[in-house]
Amino acid sequence: MRIHYKRRGFQRPTTTIYRSNERILNPEVRVIDEQGVDIGILKQPDALALARERGYDLVEVSPKAQPPVCRLLDYGQFKYHKDKEQRAQKAHARKVEVKGIRLSVKMGGHDEDIRRAKAAEFLDDGHKLKIEIILRGREKAHTDIARSRIDSFIAKLQETYPLFIEQPFTRQAGNCSAIVGRK
Repeated sequence: MRIHYKRRGFQRPTTTIYRSNERILNPEVRVIDEQGVDIGILKQPDALALARERGYDLVEVSPKAQPPVCRLLDYGQFKYHKDKEQRAQKAHARKVEVKGIRLSVKMGGHDEDIRRAKAAEFLDDGHKLKIEIILRGREKAHTDIARSRIDSFIAKLQETYPLFIEQPFTRQAGNCSAIVGRK
């Protein structure tokens, strides 16, 4: 049997779906007019007739309330403003990435200083830091050297930045790593 890698399946909508006009399923709704005045609880057909009479759409703004709250407004304009708010929230959301710094067991002091400066730059930007050492050949027998190298690197970074250790020193095959972040 062939496996379809490009089959997407069901995807949840990214925006909130607001029911409007005939799509409102509840028999009774609380209606708020275009100025924000509470009209009261009306039957769904009566509320829809009132909205059409005033030249607006009946939009369900709070579907989980009992009875659901509906407003008289222009649906297109309402949807535009909601999408605009969502885009603004997405733009202001801060995404934290894990940046990597790769050390070596046989690394010189100057190289380590350069890596430390780059790590400080990543921490200033608010990212987390994955410090790793890849052990090669006979180095794999000396995990203790890799541990001490990573610990000393973190200790020197902590002199300038308060850090928290998100993932302590771990070894997986030939990789030794630790993940730290700024407090």
